[in-house]
Amino acid sequence: MSCIPVITIDGPSGTGKGTISQQLARKLGWHYLDSGAIYRVLGLAALRAEVDLQDEQALSQIALELPLSFQDDQESFRLFLKDEDVTLKIRSEECSRAASIVSAFGCVRAALLERQRIFRKAPGLVTDGRDMGTIVFPDAIVKIFLDASAEVRAERRFQQLKKMGINANIDAILAELRARDERDRSRAISPLIPAPDAILIDSSGLSISQVMEKVIALLPKEIMGK
Repeated sequence: MSCIPVITIDGPSGTGKGTISQQLARKLGWHYLDSGAIYRVLGLAALRAEVDLQDEQALSQIALELPLSFQDDQESFRLFLKDEDVTLKIRSEECSRAASIVSAFGCVRAALLERQRIFRKAPGLVTDGRDMGTIVFPDAIVKIFLDASAEVRAERRFQQLKKMGINANIDAILAELRARDERDRSRAISPLIPAPDAILIDSSGLSISQVMEKVIALLPKEIMGK
């Protein structure tokens, strides 16, 4: 295993794990990986190519050749598909649904596994997703599983889309979120479950700053001292 430290923050959509992970990466001066965004980009690429979302082999081939990169503009980590900034495009409900479908295929996950591990670079990596602590980085120094009620997560998602100028229906968001949770938790490969050594945090009644306080309190003192 690599000696480069990794902190993983897993959990379902809408728990705030992306925001927490980005803030933590900046605080530590570490690299950041949004693994869920990678599957969203794959979903977007598949939709644009008009590939059947049940065609595992075609999806795997797209995954192997996916030209993606993260860029930090000091305000947010932006995701690029080749030269196109797709940060906002992949947040649509269509891309969310596509990501949940394609991520269930073993060949797709295998194709993206090593690509995710490439983001592990000195001085360290903060990553969020659904199987970061269980499959991708099982040797992470700190593993956190962030959760919240479906209703709270749907409201957060609705407000997020509203700020982005994207029209959304909260009832539809809640229904899709519950359907995605079921797909993610029941899939045979890399299901959404906490790692045995993960620390669970329920963010339902907490602000981002309150969750950050809890996360920072879990970090080894030598990490915070760097």
